[in-house]
Amino acid sequence: MIRILLAEDQGMVRGALAALLALEPDLEVVAKVSSGDEVLTAAREARPDIALLDIEMPRMNGIEAASELRRELPDCRVL
Repeated sequence: MIRILLAEDQGMVRGALAALLALEPDLEVVAKVSSGDEVLTAAREARPDIALLDIEMPRMNGIEAASELRRELPDCRVL
């Protein structure tokens, strides 16, 4: 099972992506967040294998969040 953290500020897009990913038997969305500053906290708790990050998010963009995530949880792959 591949564990995914989903970060997207638009609720409808975030919900649609989570629903589509849930259709795959080997994928599990373990965390959904709406801003970049929530990524690290959610990742620490959920321990995802993959973080799917939007680039343009409030309070911290996806590039900054990816950098912090790679530093703190290097085993988590970032897309």
